[in-house]
Amino acid sequence: MFSEISIPSRTIMTPGPVEAHPAALRAMSASILGQFDPAFLQIMDEVKEMIKIPFGTKNEQAFAIDGTSRSGLEAALIALIEPGDKVLVPVYGRFAYLLGEICERAQAEIHYLEKEWDAPFEQEAVIQAIKEVQPKIVAMVHGETANGQMQALEKIGQFCRANDIFFVVDMVATYGGVPLMVDEWAVDIAIAGTQKCVSVPSGLSLITYNDRVEEVLNARYQKELGLSKDIRNENHISSNYLDLSQLQRYWSEERINHHTEATTMIYGLHEGLRMLLKEGMEQVFARHAQNDQAIVAGIKAMGLGFYGQLSTKMPTVTPIMIPTGIDGENVRALMLDEFGVEIASSFGALQGKVWRIGNMGYSSRKANVLHVLSALEGALNYYGADIVKGEAVNAALAIYKK
Repeated sequence: MFSEISIPSRTIMTPGPVEAHPAALRAMSASILGQFDPAFLQIMDEVKEMIKIPFGTKNEQAFAIDGTSRSGLEAALIALIEPGDKVLVPVYGRFAYLLGEICERAQAEIHYLEKEWDAPFEQEAVIQAIKEVQPKIVAMVHGETANGQMQALEKIGQFCRANDIFFVVDMVATYGGVPLMVDEWAVDIAIAGTQKCVSVPSGLSLITYNDRVEEVLNARYQKELGLSKDIRNENHISSNYLDLSQLQRYWSEERINHHTEATTMIYGLHEGLRMLLKEGMEQVFARHAQNDQAIVAGIKAMGLGFYGQLSTKMPTVTPIMIPTGIDGENVRALMLDEFGVEIASSFGALQGKVWRIGNMGYSSRKANVLHVLSALEGALNYYGADIVKGEAVNAALAIYKK
């Protein structure tokens, strides 16, 4: 006989998922509504408008896609790619390779521009690569969680726009945590998710795109056979489930019956976004920035080093060098088991060399920052690491007392 599940309490300080906002969890426990119930359609319409604000856009199209952030990345890229299209993917961390893999499966001709993961690109280097490759699409990551680095975009976006190139940007790790300016940066499609700074459980991807993209989608639109045998298209998008040309019609007044919506996830998204807007986006950004400063001050006070350039580090992720002779996984396990605090390791060449502390959404709170610093210092002290003891929390408190 199986027992009722018992969920332990955790302080989650990873780069995602993060602690869900209590308001989102309360909303998700509400009664199920039918997906075409007028009350639910009102919720969808409000979600559409709220999604736009953290993106910094006035695009008409902004909505949620059922599936984690990866579903939005895939939907965006397959909407634009036709077999043989050239795509330039500048790589300064793990998740750019994910963009490339999605493009590969869509039968694109992929050109990688690669560099060490310790910093983002100089924008001029990307622009030069665009001139050489002449791609149809440039696909980039704004905030790379593998190394905590954040890419400047405005010059790249403006160059793409001036040369009729589509600019697709993964903003999953920065949406709701740092200022985004999709319109000003000339981003054609931007993608985010629920499980990071929106403070909603993983399960939805957020997307916005402009008229340039919508024109492509309308040219590729094919209505599902079970709904109509008249609207057929030889150049249709390869996925039915992730077909943006159909999804935008599901989220519009047309309301085509594309899929059964994950209604409780939409409830949670509504409340997660509403809580961001209630706090005020400038206050949200200031909170993340202050908590980031406190984390950095505490890590420095312990005598630990950082991976990559602090000048280009995003406020939502801090990459920390694991001290020589210390098993990083043992430290993470002790923090989880004895302190109830979770931090993350990293990927690829950084696996076993770097820890990552997330500072996102509802997890970005002073109490959590002080707790994670205390837990990390305690675990390192237990394993005999050569650190400065007793100063990390004081350094963080000095930030908060300013």
